[in-house]
Amino acid sequence: MRYRILTLNNISARGLERLPRDRYEIASDLDHPDAILVRSADMHGTPISDSVRAVGRAGAGVNNIPVAELSKRGIPVFNSPGANANAVKELVLAGLFLAARNICPAWSFSRSLNGDDHAIDEAVEKGKKKFVGFELPGRTLGVVGLGAIGVEVANSALALGMKVLGYDPQITVQRAWQLSSSVEQALSLDDLFARADAITVHVPLNDQTRKLVSEARLKLMKKSGIILNFARAAIVDDAAIVAALDAGRLLSYVCDFPNNALKDHAKVITLPHLGASTGEAEENCAVMVSEQVRDFLENGNIRNSVNYPESVMPRAPNTTRIVIANSNVPNMVGQISTCLAAARINIADLLNKSRGEYAYTLIDTDGAVSEEILRQIRGIEGVLSARIV
Repeated sequence: MRYRILTLNNISARGLERLPRDRYEIASDLDHPDAILVRSADMHGTPISDSVRAVGRAGAGVNNIPVAELSKRGIPVFNSPGANANAVKELVLAGLFLAARNICPAWSFSRSLNGDDHAIDEAVEKGKKKFVGFELPGRTLGVVGLGAIGVEVANSALALGMKVLGYDPQITVQRAWQLSSSVEQALSLDDLFARADAITVHVPLNDQTRKLVSEARLKLMKKSGIILNFARAAIVDDAAIVAALDAGRLLSYVCDFPNNALKDHAKVITLPHLGASTGEAEENCAVMVSEQVRDFLENGNIRNSVNYPESVMPRAPNTTRIVIANSNVPNMVGQISTCLAAARINIADLLNKSRGEYAYTLIDTDGAVSEEILRQIRGIEGVLSARIV
């Protein structure tokens, strides 16, 4: 079978190399694609062909993808968590150094100097005291969100001699194994804000995290604290940040999201969304998402989907695989099994996983499965999509 892949952005060639050209047609303009690969293109309001079986995001955030709509159609949305973790970690640490040592205002001061070298030397000696900073060892960094990026930031901060507080009620077993045992668990967000000298956020944007960094929490912080945001702009309440900076309660805000309220503020360092902007990160994201989409199209396996459960089952030899996405309702597997049994089709292996409103089933059968049987399965109430791979 030959698969058609629509790209909505320039996807790293290193990633596309994981899709063999003898089996995959890849283009930025084609009809009836089997899958879509995207980076930052906004898919909201864009018609998505009925032929699409998967959407792959070469990055972590999926705010540009209509996930809820695709979920109802039985279409997994894949992302590449952790592929850009090192790139973001390095920028977070760079932001911490910039703020702690007042490097940006000091640089601006130096660039504004006039006169001969003697005059500049005198101005430097008189002016440098305005930019006295502090060293990081012994200071406390609060890390909100201990996913791939948060864990790397926390471990690196420890290596710099900092104390680290971590907060993530939903930390996975995998990330817990990767996190240094020296990271102290904060009892709550308020506890973390009250004890940290600097705070960095690494959580997705949703109703629970919107304005997580709020006026009330900023008031809990030590004076001359630092906030770093390389996650999503709306996680931080910009008005509360500006008020805290103007009142002298906050030393600096470092973020990846310029706007009119922030970009010209003397105590704000804004960068043009550079978190994952390295060649290595773009390649890593493209490779990861291309491999995941390929495994899904060819084997039905799901890895790193934001809307459907992790579902990986080895292929049984000499079998036919049926891939089914459905609403998470009782007796779904029973109805599918009954349909197969009525056609005298034996199930060699089966995997059923659920996640919230949705479930996913992989079935390996002895012998072939006809289009008529597949049509019957699709006709079961609650089945969103079904195909043979």
